[in-house]
Amino acid sequence: MKDPVPQLRLLDADTAATYASWFKALADPTRVRLVNLLAVELRPMSVGEIVERSEVGQSTVSHHLKQLAEVRFVLAEKRGTAVYYQVNEHCLACFPSAADAVMGHPAPDPAAVPCEEP
Repeated sequence: MKDPVPQLRLLDADTAATYASWFKALADPTRVRLVNLLAVELRPMSVGEIVERSEVGQSTVSHHLKQLAEVRFVLAEKRGTAVYYQVNEHCLACFPSAADAVMGHPAPDPAAVPCEEP
């Protein structure tokens, strides 16, 4: 007996826009590497620490971190005059599903699993 074929679904405009913003944020190799660095470190890091570990300057790092924070892949916390960034663990629950949804497979509604801290 064959397994039933999964029901493929079309995305609504708002969900498509949300997913597009996520993919756009990861469309740059520097941003991918910054997310990876923060995910591997598993701790908040200052911009200075991130610059020391990356191959780009402070203004470039800050620019990319701002873009990643806008889609909530990273979280920023101001401590005195420094800003510390960490990967947003909650995004792990929804981002992989975005690729499935784009391909028409069932996936959670991004509004139901928001990429935000509790």
